[in-house]
Amino acid sequence: MTITFHLNGDEVSVPDIAPTTTLLDWLRNTRGLNGTKEGCNEGDCGACTVMVTDQDGPKALNACILFMPQLHGKSLHTVEGVANPDGTLHPVQKAMIDHHGSQCGFCTPGFIMSMVTAHTAGATDHDDQLAGNLCRCTGYAPIIRAAQAVQTAPVPKWLVTKPTQPQDALDNVMRPLSANDLAYQYAQRPTATLIAGATDVGLWVTKQLRDLDDVIFLDGCDDLKEISVTQDEVRFGALVNMNRVRETLTPIYPSYADMIRRYASQQVRNAATIGGNIANGSPIGDNPPALIALGARVHLRKQNTRRAILLEDFFIDYGKQDRSDGEFIEAITLPRGQDALRVYKVSKRFDQDISAVLGAFNIVIDQGYVTAACIAFGGMAAIPKRAKHVETALIGKAWTADTIRQAQSAFDADFSPLSDMRASALYRLETARALLARYAADLSGDHIPVLEVQ
Repeated sequence: MTITFHLNGDEVSVPDIAPTTTLLDWLRNTRGLNGTKEGCNEGDCGACTVMVTDQDGPKALNACILFMPQLHGKSLHTVEGVANPDGTLHPVQKAMIDHHGSQCGFCTPGFIMSMVTAHTAGATDHDDQLAGNLCRCTGYAPIIRAAQAVQTAPVPKWLVTKPTQPQDALDNVMRPLSANDLAYQYAQRPTATLIAGATDVGLWVTKQLRDLDDVIFLDGCDDLKEISVTQDEVRFGALVNMNRVRETLTPIYPSYADMIRRYASQQVRNAATIGGNIANGSPIGDNPPALIALGARVHLRKQNTRRAILLEDFFIDYGKQDRSDGEFIEAITLPRGQDALRVYKVSKRFDQDISAVLGAFNIVIDQGYVTAACIAFGGMAAIPKRAKHVETALIGKAWTADTIRQAQSAFDADFSPLSDMRASALYRLETARALLARYAADLSGDHIPVLEVQ
């Protein structure tokens, strides 16, 4: 197995390396590029941020949970490769100096790389771009000022490199190049671990210290990265990353897209895939409740046999999904229609936090009466789950304050949540009831964004 990519402008080939070697370890231990720091080693702090460029453009990614085969055919820049070889600083570096954006300096390389990537991509939503980088010294203000100062500066020519297009033994065996290749390989090795963005699997290696004996990297399956939008439905290939999901859904289901803004960080959303998020079956995943409320279907494939089921039926029990050995998620489809969807994420922090409760409401009201309702929650049960008793209490009734109050009492029949470090069972139930009232206020035009609450 030989992995080929560009590193700070130069093509490198890495032979005979364990497939679950992280980029962070390789940079520091093999190449001596110690500017990429190890902080949390789980993709939360941003100290290990690097810029990876592929056919879709530059992306900020966390090197600590990025495996080496995921770089195959791409272009990588670390903090050591940001300045011109003649010593000329990148505009971001100069601005960080001028605006005093570094104090202890440990987090600075990661901030530099996030800012350089955003600058290269022309992104100016600095709060979002830097939400995945933690600094305990500056209070962020001078860093944001530095980012703003270089918005109009041109991208340095020395930073532009094209990804390679290698075809070698890594392809097809460990890195299939299409869904058909994947179907064949997975049928031959049905116990292999499928790795898409590695934002979850990466922690199996860095935190749980697990040995993954047989792995299949999905990044080469470009046909699983396609998006189709018609008048009737939206179809996401399983490997569409969450930032692309957000971009697609912003004009269609804006409340869902707003939730994705708070979903992890820029670095994680650039890697995490919608199919991987569903396949890991987390009871606190933020995507499944929203998709369930929309009536989404998951499309499964095993060799040449395909089937589609409602997403809500995919989740059977904690850690158990309706998916057999050798079967993988090929796509997710969600119907389009009247936008009555609202998605509410409740967490202790606005950015980059695991939800205590996530509620998704999709209720159709016709001439003052509820004609249809689909309500789903995360964080309230062992799986993402619909509130069917609440739905029944609403359907066919007048959409009034009395109906809503009566429906709120039905949450006890739908959920028996646990108490844990994020919230007590009582808090979760009370919050779920309150979110139904919040939904009613939203539909009446009394919408108050979370960041505007005083």
